[in-house]
Amino acid sequence: MRVHVVSDVHGNTGALAKAGEGADALICLGDLVLFLDYADHSRGIFPDLFGVENADLIVELRTARRFDEARELGRRLWAALEVDRDTAIEAAVRRQYAEMFAAFPTPTYATYGNVDIPRLWPEFARPGTTVLDGDRIELGGLVFGFVGGGLRTPMRTPYEISDEEYAAKVEALGAVDVLCSHIPPDVPELTYDTVARRFERGSRALLDAIRRTRPRYALFGHVHQPLARRMRIGATECVNVGHFAATGRPWALEW
Repeated sequence: MRVHVVSDVHGNTGALAKAGEGADALICLGDLVLFLDYADHSRGIFPDLFGVENADLIVELRTARRFDEARELGRRLWAALEVDRDTAIEAAVRRQYAEMFAAFPTPTYATYGNVDIPRLWPEFARPGTTVLDGDRIELGGLVFGFVGGGLRTPMRTPYEISDEEYAAKVEALGAVDVLCSHIPPDVPELTYDTVARRFERGSRALLDAIRRTRPRYALFGHVHQPLARRMRIGATECVNVGHFAATGRPWALEW
């Protein structure tokens, strides 16, 4: 059996439509929404609303970890916008979701990323797409467990939850063969982004589950340019499946 795995799609609909070719199933580990492309500041919801110059500035502030200044800039921009913030974002996200869910092959098994809006997914997920968060499925004799979302950070992205809530979802899975999440386990080599030059938040609960239950694989994304794309923790092969928005290539798992 062959499964293709993607994460951090961030609006790359064209590549997503081809991601399942040659595979028995596609797994998506979240972050479908493109709010702001850090490589091309002209792409995404933010520059569409506020222009490229403001996108350049907010990326500069966030990269320098000047989060208070970035939030103040955001507040000024939103205050000057004639449309309500939530209304504008939701309309843009709906447009992106309509395209991306239509591009999913059948079958697709998907969980949320930290920039996704879970309450909107039921409107767009077709019968061939199964949404999983704190849930298990069996594929080809292997048990896959899924944990969506991210942990709370100064970035305040849409689907960030407490460490306790996240740990409860991990615990609910029990022992699985393949542990699928959006964020990585809390290991420095897996959480450090070499381009952004900062540590992203990884999960201690995922790391503890890997050590305790010893899955064959732990698959994740979230860190776009990690210091290490894969490493072993005991018996478990930990794999960052890649920044799909940039590469357009799924990671393949065969057994």
